[in-house]
Amino acid sequence: MKLAWLLWLAQVLPQPAGDQLCLATTLYLEARDQPVAGQRAVAEVALRRQDSGVWGDSMCDVVTARSQFAPTLVHPGYRLRNANAWEKAVAMAFDAQREWSLPQGERKELVPGASHFAAHNLVSPAWANEPVAVIGDHSFYRVMRL
Repeated sequence: MKLAWLLWLAQVLPQPAGDQLCLATTLYLEARDQPVAGQRAVAEVALRRQDSGVWGDSMCDVVTARSQFAPTLVHPGYRLRNANAWEKAVAMAFDAQREWSLPQGERKELVPGASHFAAHNLVSPAWANEPVAVIGDHSFYRVMRL
């Protein structure tokens, strides 16, 4: 599947299916080779951003905000080829959205307050302070109070 096709499909699907597809695509691109906890933490950052409304009201708005997540940083012709990783990303997106819909006090947050993350083996962002958590290859940061 091509990235551009998935993002188009997410825009035409009814909600919440479109947002689930956008989150799954982001999890695949950002964290498919990470442990389950790392995938879940990436989802948590995206969901926290969606709740804030700063990057948009829908998950698709959030993950396609300019230079924020992999869907805007990867070439639109990129093909998602790992079917097993895709299935896991879809399941993780569904589970994360279900968990996030619980009242805040009942959620199991892995990276409390984290608004950003970075693959620490690739980049050390100028905005990075002390991480909230390090899971797999990602460091999670509270850059903004959301």
